[in-house]
Amino acid sequence: MPRSVNAVASRARRKKVLKAAKGYFGARSKVFTVAKNAVEKALLYAYRDRRNKKRAFRRLWITRINAATRSHGLSYSKFINLLNQKEIGLNRKVLADLAMNHPEAFKAVVDKVK
Repeated sequence: MPRSVNAVASRARRKKVLKAAKGYFGARSKVFTVAKNAVEKALLYAYRDRRNKKRAFRRLWITRINAATRSHGLSYSKFINLLNQKEIGLNRKVLADLAMNHPEAFKAVVDKVK
């Protein structure tokens, strides 16, 4: 009986990896074994950095809120504490947007918690 190999699936798998490695430098986009490692590593970085992105944005929002509240005579931690005491349910993303793009609305929130 002749040897049976699933060349169609193997080729498809290799094409998929090489397509994902398109734009990589040198052998990383041309040689299958090197490309496979590069794509695997890239997927790991993508997974990790989807989580890191959330952290980075939260840090940015906190910095923006802190800068805005200090101009109104409060620190960030005191402002957040007063928000929680008054049970105002605005998250940091919304507060940072108000501080940057709608300073008069942010001032109204600060005056409400003072």
